[in-house]
Amino acid sequence: MDEELVLFRDAVAKFIHKTFVPCQERWRAQHHPDPDAWRKAGEAGLLLVDLPEASGGGGGTFRHEAVVIEELARASVNFANYIQDGVAHYLHQYGSAEQQARWLPDLASGARVGAIALTEPGGGSDLQGLATSARRDGDQYVLNGSKTFITNGTLMNLLVVAVRTDPAVPALRGISLLVFETDGLPGFHKGRPLEKVGMNGQDTCEAFFDEVRVPASSLLGPREGQGFAQIMDRMVYERLAIAVGAAAAMERAIELTSEYVKERGAYGGTLMDLQNTRMVLAECATRAKLGRVFVDGCIDRYVAGRLDPVTAAQAKYWLTESECLVADACVQLHGGYGYMTEYEIARIWADSRVHRIYGGANEILKEMIAWSL
Repeated sequence: MDEELVLFRDAVAKFIHKTFVPCQERWRAQHHPDPDAWRKAGEAGLLLVDLPEASGGGGGTFRHEAVVIEELARASVNFANYIQDGVAHYLHQYGSAEQQARWLPDLASGARVGAIALTEPGGGSDLQGLATSARRDGDQYVLNGSKTFITNGTLMNLLVVAVRTDPAVPALRGISLLVFETDGLPGFHKGRPLEKVGMNGQDTCEAFFDEVRVPASSLLGPREGQGFAQIMDRMVYERLAIAVGAAAAMERAIELTSEYVKERGAYGGTLMDLQNTRMVLAECATRAKLGRVFVDGCIDRYVAGRLDPVTAAQAKYWLTESECLVADACVQLHGGYGYMTEYEIARIWADSRVHRIYGGANEILKEMIAWSL
């Protein structure tokens, strides 16, 4: 953190608490943010903060992105800005000049909502089994298949989708990425918002492709078959973003619980007077501090261009496992109230669980870490 980032954090926090926090009950009930939330975020400068100004971004670095992710997590607001920014990074890294000029400004302003469709109903983290196909037909691709667990899926109208463009080559080498607008696209259908344990204010849905035709210019990159490498490269960004959110959620859970146990009466004193309470919070605070040091180091390395995929996987794995342990311990210290959704700690606990699954299930990441040894 420096003075400029401190001022930026203050502005981001004020915007979130004024504009997003009052809407959370409605967002959870409807299972998605208000459609105009994206435009408001764009007007406030919360989108594409770590892309160059020439590309429609805010001209910052991932440190600025981390500030936005952290403040959303600290406010327990379900708003996947990092997915929107992730789509923009795919375009910035691999898109043609035409693709960048067409879509980056709209992503920055919130005029378009971006989503990434990788997971399939029968595939999970196994990209080798990817079945959604895109066959070339003249100057078009024809898509067939389905995707699930698409974050921002209900409101999205710009989609990056992983498809199999060449079934004749070995599994991972036949994967490509396409990007295209979905509004009014014949053969493209969205499923209803999925009912989830947590993250209820965040839209997540399925998508179906039935002979969907998109221009051949939708291909990301100069040629087919580069999709898997592109995904693995950008997963460093996504996994670091998830780790950052997990660190902030841990800190918020401890803050809420420390306040609660100092006020909650028990056995003639407060919960904080009990040794077990103090020991549990000491363990949580130490785990959160270790996580903070680790993730801040990863942010520095990412900004310097030195964060490798294995370290990003370690950060996502360890921070999200720790987040769930801390959130569960804090719910326990709240007693029955910790299980009531009107209490923020209950929502943190429910929201944290999926972090161990998306962005690559932690079991897959541990395999990846082990392969590096």
